[in-house]
Amino acid sequence: MEQRPVGELYGAMVEREPRRPRRRVLVVVGEPEIRRLLQAVLAEAGFSVDVAGSGENALQQAWLLEPEAVVLDLTLPDMSGLNLCRELRATSPVPILIVSSIAAVQTKVQALNLGADDYVTIPFDIEEFLARLRAVIRRASSAPSTVLVAGELQLNQATGQVLRGGQELRLTPIEYQLLRYLMANAGRVISYSELIRTGWGMQWGGNRTTLRVFVAQLRRKIEPDPDHPTYIHTVARIGYRFETAG
Repeated sequence: MEQRPVGELYGAMVEREPRRPRRRVLVVVGEPEIRRLLQAVLAEAGFSVDVAGSGENALQQAWLLEPEAVVLDLTLPDMSGLNLCRELRATSPVPILIVSSIAAVQTKVQALNLGADDYVTIPFDIEEFLARLRAVIRRASSAPSTVLVAGELQLNQATGQVLRGGQELRLTPIEYQLLRYLMANAGRVISYSELIRTGWGMQWGGNRTTLRVFVAQLRRKIEPDPDHPTYIHTVARIGYRFETAG
């Protein structure tokens, strides 16, 4: 199939597919022209599209909007797209499709190893791009639920539901992200800074004092005895460790 440059994206939108339920996609591209073109292509294809021009803004929107997929360029004004890919994957199972003019095999391998689901090189064919995007979304939606279990706690990463002894817990988004990350890394000491990035992203909306407040709130919700925690253990001057034998 003949490839067409990004500048010819509009010309590729000739045949429209039947309308499907609108899936939310976050486009993270630093170059304004490419960002606008991808937004137009995706909207024409029936997607609900949000855009971000920087890594910091992308992390904020990914947390607030919970898109069904992220289309990510590797060249951003404030941070490496590879680092953003790592940050997104650390806090969410959202499918990530890389679009980049970088064709080096080592860059593609690094992106996939950091959690990207697919990689498309610019220039690309629009039909192939849309097919790959739909494929990563389809694989994510059809994958079996990943449930983290510790004692009476169950956290379903697909639905976001958290149960304790069969009863659903109401967690704030930050509490959920902290608990999910701790449970996924059970037995490992997680530093304060790592947990702050998990809860608040690269915008650094939190600090150690804020983190301690949220951990205390989380303990009150999940621990049989918050004053003598069995799940979330404090490691002095370092961070926290989650134990599964709660």
